[in-house]
Amino acid sequence: MVCDCRGVGSTEHYRAMGRSGRVAFLMGVVLEMILRVSAQIDPTARELIQMGYTQPFEGRGPLAAYGYYYRNKPDWLDHTNLTLRLVVAPVYLDSELGFKGLLGPGTDVGVGVAGGGFADSYSEVRHGKYHRDESFLGHGGELSASVYHLLNPTARIPLCAMLRGSAHGSVFTDDEKTADDFELPDDQFSFRVRTGLRWGGREPVLTPELAMEVSVWYEGFFRLQPGRYGYNGDRELQSRSHWVWGRALLDYTLPELKHGFGVAVTGGTGFDLDRLSAHRLGGDLPLCSEFPLMLPGYYFEELSAESFVLFGGNYHLPLDSRQCWQVGASAATAWTDYLAGFELSNRWNTGVGGGLLYRSPTGSWQLALQYGYAFNAVRDHSRGAQSLTFLLQFDLGRTRERFFAPNIDLNRARGLQSILKTIFQ
Repeated sequence: MVCDCRGVGSTEHYRAMGRSGRVAFLMGVVLEMILRVSAQIDPTARELIQMGYTQPFEGRGPLAAYGYYYRNKPDWLDHTNLTLRLVVAPVYLDSELGFKGLLGPGTDVGVGVAGGGFADSYSEVRHGKYHRDESFLGHGGELSASVYHLLNPTARIPLCAMLRGSAHGSVFTDDEKTADDFELPDDQFSFRVRTGLRWGGREPVLTPELAMEVSVWYEGFFRLQPGRYGYNGDRELQSRSHWVWGRALLDYTLPELKHGFGVAVTGGTGFDLDRLSAHRLGGDLPLCSEFPLMLPGYYFEELSAESFVLFGGNYHLPLDSRQCWQVGASAATAWTDYLAGFELSNRWNTGVGGGLLYRSPTGSWQLALQYGYAFNAVRDHSRGAQSLTFLLQFDLGRTRERFFAPNIDLNRARGLQSILKTIFQ
């Protein structure tokens, strides 16, 4: 699934507190994307806290940060077929209750509820500039039902199919910088359908030791209140939009050297796309979505595209014998067919990065600081931009194992399949 995130929303409480950047910071950062089950009920118990923040050096872009608590609880309420997935962000809650084997062996069902503020807003970034006067806030809620089917139950690497239907409501409001003569879109009620195949998967962690995935997806958006908005109706929400995309990735750690590397290619296209449904690329936050479209050094979601192909890779190696300190480098390049009105002179956009990561001896927490440089980013009529990204992860399950079960094998298999989606701004 491609990055399904759309800006940040607000409430009257937000306005009473003051400026959006300050409020979001004080609240611990607003997320824009929600974790979701991907193509299977996650069978692994997880309890994680994830945080990330990117600061650009040139210009001012949308706030790029996330912070959330993620809990996946198999055997919930002592029922072996119930799995509870819960994501708690400062102003948003997303949940799904999974029923394993409800429709027969290998066929699971999930029922989801999500809602709150800071979920459906839109930040206009055009030609390297963040247009706050054309950006607006949104909040909403969603009900969903999903079916997950394991196609190869005896195979080592799972091949899973997923079908989901959801009903989504959105309410839009002015940001404090939205222009007075900028007309907001009508509040929306929409239906979404998603289906796909995934072979393998990737855990929701900063540096997976092993991951492999090949997946293909389709998602359709069907709005009940399409129409024009903006300055004298100069832009339009389509009544329906369609995404098609896929991804292939490999993460591997060399057993003897403990050097790790990752490579990935993601490609997608769409039909009848608009500003709120375009593919959006940019940023250096690896856990901002299940399928982050990262380009180091660029603003978060800086590029709006109808079609794209994104190539990325990274390499990291330990600096000490205990492998607590690591140094790494990354690079990404994307060919982009831009959304109308967002065209740049160059279809290729490339970024590189590098940084340090510290992992505690028990593996219970990790901290990373990484620098990014965007070669083709447009800034004040020139090219090139820089950013600094801070990442933090707490694995509460490992922390408790360390204190309460010291004999447990901390290198136990943790599975490949996982789900990730977060609210973001």
